Amino acid sequence: MPGVICPIRGGPSSQPTIKRAISLAKEKNLDLHFLLVVNLDFLTYTESSRVRLITEEMHEMGEFILLTAQETASAEGIAAKADVRQGDVGEEIIGLAQELEADFIVMGRPLGEQDEDVFANDRLEQFIERIERESGAKVILEDEVDG
Repeated sequence: MPGVICPIRGGPSSQPTIKRAISLAKEKNLDLHFLLVVNLDFLTYTESSRVRLITEEMHEMGEFILLTAQETASAEGIAAKADVRQGDVGEEIIGLAQELEADFIVMGRPLGEQDEDVFANDRLEQFIERIERESGAKVILEDEVDG
């Protein structure tokens, strides 16, 4: 099912990305699919019962974040689908894009909050190239102007 994938993290910084994805889906008359990836690799050395509980809570929070994005899309006349996945962010974006045979992936720019952020500015271009190469979809950053 060709369409637009919009991976988000949630919070106010995701709003421009969500709006850009909705706009693109409307403009191109494509399906829209929101994605939130839970990556808890940093909990590798934590007690296993806590990891399971935290994973469940993060998954539930992800579902709530995606529901909010879906409601935003619905208000614009778009019936978006949503998926919470667990794992490596890049791998999950690529996997969903391949499954859906997506045309576009709309992503936000990094906030520069953390050195380990997968979307850090110094690695963004390489990340985009990998996503496009392995998924077959065109990556559009939320602040890019059509050209």
